[in-house]
Parts: sequence; C-alpha cells; structure tokens
Amino acid sequence: MKPMSQSLETFRLSDNAARRVAEILASDPQAQALRVEVLAGGCSGFQYKFDLTADKNPDDLVIATGGAMVFVDPASLDLLAGAELDYKDSLMGAHFAVQNPNATSSCGCGTSFAID
Repeated sequence: MKPMSQSLETFRLSDNAARRVAEILASDPQAQALRVEVLAGGCSGFQYKFDLTADKNPDDLVIATGGAMVFVDPASLDLLAGAELDYKDSLMGAHFAVQNPNATSSCGCGTSFAID
C-alpha cells in the first residue's frame, strides 16, 4: 500500500488534521484509516462523510502523513481536488472541516456543499 504523493490538485491534510487523525487511529486498534467521502445529499447537494475503517479499496487514494492514514475513493476525489481536511478545536466545539475550493456554497453546518 504505497501512498500517492500529495500535490495542489490532490486532497491533503493540515497538520492539525493529521495529528487528530493519528490520535484517533492510535486509540482504536481496529481502525486502519479515516475514510473521507463525498455523498449526494445534505442541504446543499453534497455532503462530507467521515468514518473509521479497516478496509482499503484497491482504487483508493491513500494519504499517509504524521502517523495519520486517510482513504479517499476516486469519485469523492473528483469533488475534493485541491481541498484540505482541517481539524478545528475551539470554544464552539471540535470538528473536522473541509476547505474545498470547488464548493460554490455551503450550509451552516459545514458538512454540506454545492458545486455549480
């Protein structure tokens, strides 16, 4: 399982996200990676989905950095090209957030977006 190199066109992780994913994976011995998916639905047309998984699909993009492992399927990657997964921890709560340059709008919850 050789990780693909990251580039500006590829989905990537911020340092904060990589640290948090590594912490989560270290606390769950059955999880191999965080799977990031884009699904149809949500209040804006598409929604992000995050799951811990032990299963890698043959065509997944594998991002391995700083002890973190993330899988992204090719269909989701098309909608995540150039995007970054970040982790925010503030008084309002802690959560993963996707900074997606392809999104033309998003909803207030931050997990749903639209593309024109």
